[in-house]
Amino acid sequence: MIVGIGVDIVEIRRIKSAIERNSNFIRKILSDEELEFIAKKPINFQYIAGRFAAKEAISKALGTGFRQFGLKDLVILNDELGKPMVTLKEKANEVAKKHGQYKIHLSISHGEDNAVAYAILEVN
Repeated sequence: MIVGIGVDIVEIRRIKSAIERNSNFIRKILSDEELEFIAKKPINFQYIAGRFAAKEAISKALGTGFRQFGLKDLVILNDELGKPMVTLKEKANEVAKKHGQYKIHLSISHGEDNAVAYAILEVN
């Protein structure tokens, strides 16, 4: 059963500007696992904007926004086929478990100017 949905759209230029003003911005939004993944590649503003939009969409699907947990509590890595897979840590996991055994479905896309993400919280 679907208990929550969330969608978010982000202007890539705003993420780029935030990173150029403060290089620590990336460390504020990405988990250690995500940082490890992007450290091997040149900086990709579309990728980072997509992850930011995805985390916003997930927080909306959970129904709380970021009141009870932070951006780094949401870890988004890709499986071997490129599908984004979500792991909730600490407080975010506690929020989701209040609904029961859960699964999060996530889709991320971007164009030249914007990144968008759609998340669904499903419980058994």
